[in-house]
Amino acid sequence: MLETRPGSIGLDEAGRGPLAGPVVAAAVMIPAGFDISGLNDSKQMSQEEREVQYDRIVAGCPHAIAMASPEEIDRMNILRASLLAMSRAAKELSGRLADELATPYEHAYVDGNRAPAGMEKATAVVKGDALIAEIAAASILAKTFRDRLMVTYASEFPEYGFEVHFGYPTPLHLEALKMHGACAIHRLSFAPVQALLQLELF
Repeated sequence: MLETRPGSIGLDEAGRGPLAGPVVAAAVMIPAGFDISGLNDSKQMSQEEREVQYDRIVAGCPHAIAMASPEEIDRMNILRASLLAMSRAAKELSGRLADELATPYEHAYVDGNRAPAGMEKATAVVKGDALIAEIAAASILAKTFRDRLMVTYASEFPEYGFEVHFGYPTPLHLEALKMHGACAIHRLSFAPVQALLQLELF
């Protein structure tokens, strides 16, 4: 059963496991009166359910979405890049709240076991996307936004099937990597991509 944290924001990310594309984070504050009955951990929802809730959240909740690029992931590792993306989302939402509501958020609840370094008033909550409505909403925004983004990349790099697997290491994706090599949005530090590049050197 999800619970809200009035005056606080939820933070979550999507895209730690893929071999391609950015990691995307979202920050959400749920206002009084917003119906949370349709919210859930995004991983437990169908794409159609996520799309419906995405539109509701965007229309009804203060929110922000931010990313860390494949280059940043390669440079600092996926954990640090995920925390960076969440920090960016929180900072952007904080600025919007200050402008629109003249008040900052009271606290930030972060999905997982670690909050971004330097973020004050933040608590990491393991499996928070199944416990706190603000985190669940952030998980839906991050997952849906990233999926949509990968579909746009599919038109730029049609040989990889990003619209099907969204960058995850499926057999289809791995076969495309073997045939075509890495493209501009692949994470070169990830083991399957790195192994492929090493093979191509000989």
